[in-house]
Amino acid sequence: MTEYALEVDRLVKTYASRGKPQVRAIDGLTFSVPRGIIFGLLGPNGAGKSTLLRVLTTLTRPTGGSARVMNFDVLKKPIEVRRRISSVIQETAAELLLSVRDNFLTYARFQGLETSAAKSRADGLIDEFQLTGEVEKKVQDLSGGFRRRVQVAKAFLVDTPVLFLDEFSTGMDPILKRQMMHRLRAEAEKGRTIILTTQILSEAEELCDDILIINKGRQVARGDLSTLKLLSQGVYEIEMTFDRMPETMAADLAKLQPIRSSMDGNSIEVAVKLKEGNVMDVVTNLSRDRRVLHVEVRGATLEDIFVELTAPSGARGEENREAS
Repeated sequence: MTEYALEVDRLVKTYASRGKPQVRAIDGLTFSVPRGIIFGLLGPNGAGKSTLLRVLTTLTRPTGGSARVMNFDVLKKPIEVRRRISSVIQETAAELLLSVRDNFLTYARFQGLETSAAKSRADGLIDEFQLTGEVEKKVQDLSGGFRRRVQVAKAFLVDTPVLFLDEFSTGMDPILKRQMMHRLRAEAEKGRTIILTTQILSEAEELCDDILIINKGRQVARGDLSTLKLLSQGVYEIEMTFDRMPETMAADLAKLQPIRSSMDGNSIEVAVKLKEGNVMDVVTNLSRDRRVLHVEVRGATLEDIFVELTAPSGARGEENREAS
């Protein structure tokens, strides 16, 4: 038996439209994912993440190459793949005309659970996902956030070895989101493999054992957080608070050509790539003739790495924002 939950080899997916150039949504990806880890799949919008998930969950046929889930080829053995996965992807829809409870019970029966086990698990998930007040409502009558809770909860009804989660925390309040992060870590510790995509990079930074960053269908970087941070040596985050925001601060930050920066009230945050030893020179220059209340310097975060690796040439710093 293979030690990998996923094995992707030179995978290609192209789309063709009449009168338009062919689009290579996935362009020769090769990677493997060991069992029992939380694997982060990151990339900007249009990077190919959703297409890759659809191939791995047998919803889309690849154009070339191969992909295997739990040693079963997604093209040759799609039924065997589906028996071993649960998925919550952006296109996933609960049964809109069924109640929350009936969504759970129907899904459980399709997965072969006995009635008593299905009811017990459904009751537990209704409580865990704070759905008690919505349980008899049709899903079509729920808010978008509660619909998402139903979709995510269904993935925990059955103990499949592989779980695909696309933006799992959408619609969750901070307390529920924190509970789900603990739940995901516990699932991985039990041996379940979780494939996670998220636009909230702090989630990936906290949860993922291994991360693949893709852009335009190709691999940009791969490794755990410590490995990825080595790719951004010399990137620093500087946080400063002044007694009042200097009038020239926006221009001063622009001169640094930052990876990203923000101004909020009397505080700034800026991420910059500098030669070793130059970070304190930047702090000194930003502090000159100004009363500084707080200074903090940190190493690169996953967000800094992500922006540095995926931002188009010349686009870094363009997302600088000012909030009153």
